[in-house]
Amino acid sequence: MYPLVPYAPLLLLPLISAQSSSPLQKYTIAAPGINATFIPYGARLTNLFVNDKNGNPQDVVLGYDDPAQYINDTNTVHTYYGPIVGRYANRIKNGTFTIDGRTSHIPTNEHNGSDTLHGGTTGYDQRNWTVVSSNASSITFSLLDPGYEGFPGTIITYATYTVSSSTSSSGPSWTSRLVSIPLDEPTPIMLANHIYWNLGAFVSAAGSTVLNDTLHMPYSARYIPFDGIEVPTGALAAVQGTYLDFTSPKPIGRDIAQAVDGCGTGCTGYDNAFILDRPRGAGPEAMDVGVLGLESGATGIRMDVFTNQQSLQVYTCDNLDGTIPVKGSQRRGAGGAAYVPQYGCIVIETQQWIDGINHPEWGQEQYQIYSVETGPAVVWARYDFSVV
Repeated sequence: MYPLVPYAPLLLLPLISAQSSSPLQKYTIAAPGINATFIPYGARLTNLFVNDKNGNPQDVVLGYDDPAQYINDTNTVHTYYGPIVGRYANRIKNGTFTIDGRTSHIPTNEHNGSDTLHGGTTGYDQRNWTVVSSNASSITFSLLDPGYEGFPGTIITYATYTVSSSTSSSGPSWTSRLVSIPLDEPTPIMLANHIYWNLGAFVSAAGSTVLNDTLHMPYSARYIPFDGIEVPTGALAAVQGTYLDFTSPKPIGRDIAQAVDGCGTGCTGYDNAFILDRPRGAGPEAMDVGVLGLESGATGIRMDVFTNQQSLQVYTCDNLDGTIPVKGSQRRGAGGAAYVPQYGCIVIETQQWIDGINHPEWGQEQYQIYSVETGPAVVWARYDFSVV
């Protein structure tokens, strides 16, 4: 049986209105073996505890102790620690796209106006979501978007987070389900959870970066090349023979020195969109196929990711520089880092193809553009935890 993380005190009510819910109020959900804490500001994950190989609970996501610091972060370094990003995650070239002959212009908030990142100047990460339903192991947030940042049409999104118990054959899990319903006009929708993971939980020097962690993406034999500001060129390429090949398990740090300009001009590290080509017979949106495995030798914690999406954006915290403090739940004194170093975490975004709305040659429109005729956009991901 997977060891049990103690239950955290629950702050949930059966139903909470927009008026009675503070955007910085913490809400904890729990099940045997796992507990997770969220705030409405960005429908954001702030803590996630699972047990390590010694049975000790470890917080495996980055963030801040004081929820108010997330607002300060937005106004300064803007790391996107833990929220939902949207209405369109990742980058849009020139901040423009055209649907049915109508061109939309979204605020360009990166690279001196060359592209839009994570939905524009004020994306979903900065919105105050409403808690609409909850119980001991699940919570649902909602956000009505009337056309923020110049996106066409109105959509409503429900984000449901659920934790599940460990069993005799598997560890506990966290599931995220994001359902976006277009209410009128055709519009691009591509949401993602933007979680900073460190399965080593800063327990030691080895656990303070992800360089020694083993990463495996068995169905990511292709990736989407980009230019110097990380905007796709339109090409598609194979990972074979490059430092981007994780189709067999390997330590993240093994080839990272080769990744010069791998995260944009002048940046060494990973920040890449990997295409998911699931095995024959599985289907392009199969949710029962593990698409990514990550494990830390420092804690023995392993995470397996399942999703209905067709791409993984993987970022190894290349731009962090040791100025953001580690949370109190992760401070270990001697050995562990007090501040998050470069490569001190990894972001794994389950999403569709980056800037696919500007590349019709890829044939991704059905996964990028939604309307009242198409039904909702659904981003589903499950994160299974175990020890090795």
